[in-house]
Amino acid sequence: MGLSFRGEFNQKVDGKGRMSIPADFRVVLTDGDPRCPETPLPRMVVLHGKHLNNCLHAYTIEAMEEIEAGIKALPRGSEARKRASRMILGKSWDTEVDKDGRIVLPQRLRQQIGLTGEATMAAMGDYFEIWNAETYAETEAAEAVAMDAEFDGDFDPLTLIYPPEKPSKNPPESE
Repeated sequence: MGLSFRGEFNQKVDGKGRMSIPADFRVVLTDGDPRCPETPLPRMVVLHGKHLNNCLHAYTIEAMEEIEAGIKALPRGSEARKRASRMILGKSWDTEVDKDGRIVLPQRLRQQIGLTGEATMAAMGDYFEIWNAETYAETEAAEAVAMDAEFDGDFDPLTLIYPPEKPSKNPPESE
């Protein structure tokens, strides 16, 4: 198992779409690119499309290979394979991080998420999201309000991973 993306970073995006990839993320991209370190510039795959709800998803080459293997495992000609292929493979863009640690995000992808001025890159473990910084802040604030309402202000995110055990329906038998 390779390294994971962790953290949240804001980066400036210039008028040509150039943006720096955080150094911590570049380490993960390098670890997840089989041609590195022989070729020092790591590649990444960016997924886009309306189904991603205002952000882009960026994967390492190895993570994208796992996703592609999942698609190839679906029966040829099946609706599931067609949908997955269109929404994932058809909505992907391959790029390489340049020697200065930047990528140039195409205008069509910037427009899709309303990206101008500043991007937020949020780690999601095996991928990271790229957002317009304002949209991300609004989305995160709305999620926090919803969590407070659902859990009455007392929420520990570790409970998403380790939910409390439910009591058994059958009492233990006495000896």
